[in-house]
Amino acid sequence: GSVEQHGPHNPLGTDFLIAEELVKELSKRTNVLVLPTVAYGVSFHHSNFPGTISIDEEVFAQYIYNIMVSLSKNGVKKVLVINGHGGNYYPLMRVSRLARMDLKMLVYIFQWWTAISGKMVVFRKEEEGHAGAEETSLISYLKPGLVDMNICEDEKSVGTPISNYFIYTDEMTENGVYGISCTASREKGKLVFDKILDILVEVIEDLKKTNVE
Repeated sequence: GSVEQHGPHNPLGTDFLIAEELVKELSKRTNVLVLPTVAYGVSFHHSNFPGTISIDEEVFAQYIYNIMVSLSKNGVKKVLVINGHGGNYYPLMRVSRLARMDLKMLVYIFQWWTAISGKMVVFRKEEEGHAGAEETSLISYLKPGLVDMNICEDEKSVGTPISNYFIYTDEMTENGVYGISCTASREKGKLVFDKILDILVEVIEDLKKTNVE
């Protein structure tokens, strides 16, 4: 997960809270073992917003890899990582590669927004961004007391996306929101949650059938 800004209306813990709730429900449906949540992640691009706490990429990757080393010593061969934050993706993929090469483990990196992309007809493309209506709906459903839709804001754009070099979030959006957020609802959030869980159950079943040598 991560601890970072998600606009003025969502909690700082949005990413790890979503991942945590997904894992809780998944464990009930599939009887898998669950590790404690890793709340902090790679969030330096949000660091100009108050409340954001970021971990260095190398430190984060080493931390997760050391968890895999310990799991390997305990005989674990397959791990499903529910990643709630996009900034963690590349370090996690590096861990997945090293775990396969050095530990003979299969480490599957799952990102809910990627898994449901194009599959939720209740959301438009511009509602799928960081702290957008899709994510806001999900956290509203899971943690309604932590979301204040009375102060919800859609994106306040201050720049154009640049793909050739690094850019901080506040150089793109004044309030930390990408796209449209205020069309969110708990009802939509339940649809998202249920869809993600259905996909996760399929992933677990596939992993059970996968041989690791």
